[in-house]
Amino acid sequence: MKQKLIDFFKKRETIVALISLVVFGALLAVDLVTKSWAQRAAGGADGTFLFTFIPGLISFRYVKNTGMAFSLFEDNENAMTVVTIFTVVLIVALVALFFTVFRRNTPARITLAVIEAGAIGNLIDRLALGFVRDMVDVSAFGFGVCNFADFFITFGGVALLFIIVFIGKDALFPLTKKWREEAKEEEKKREALKAAAESPAEAPSAQDPETPSSEEGNDEPKHDE
Repeated sequence: MKQKLIDFFKKRETIVALISLVVFGALLAVDLVTKSWAQRAAGGADGTFLFTFIPGLISFRYVKNTGMAFSLFEDNENAMTVVTIFTVVLIVALVALFFTVFRRNTPARITLAVIEAGAIGNLIDRLALGFVRDMVDVSAFGFGVCNFADFFITFGGVALLFIIVFIGKDALFPLTKKWREEAKEEEKKREALKAAAESPAEAPSAQDPETPSSEEGNDEPKHDE
């Protein structure tokens, strides 16, 4: 039993899963701690300015966001109900993808952990408070006020799309020659297995019954010289 447990934790998939869990926990903690800090610093007052991070570009301002990421659909209760349901479905789907489709894809699994941290971070706020605590004002870029969870979801989603399209031998368009060659080898193996599965097994050929030789059964009398 002990040896089986040791072998389990030595597996690459297990190690990547543990790393992903650590990444998920660390990012979720960052999100919740920064939200709690902003709330305390503002005294819970909505719209309180905290400080300027980059003049003219990024500042910190505490906002009670009743909308979704970057303050979209603010104060729309029906939209928020849909968003909450969608978030729960997304969280379950990400876990399923983590253990199935991307089970052997290390970059994708870690990226899924990043997205999961952001999704759960905002879901906790929405279920516990009825709103999401935002503090990073990026209005200068055409967005509203957001939080770190929004960044995790947005950048994680972009990174995951990039990985699916370009990274690894299973990508749609592998970037490196090595990945392209590995993809070709995998395709050849799949075609060989498919051909072997489709071709019927050859039945052993039945042996023909012995036929009498030309001499046997020749009843013509022999003439003496």
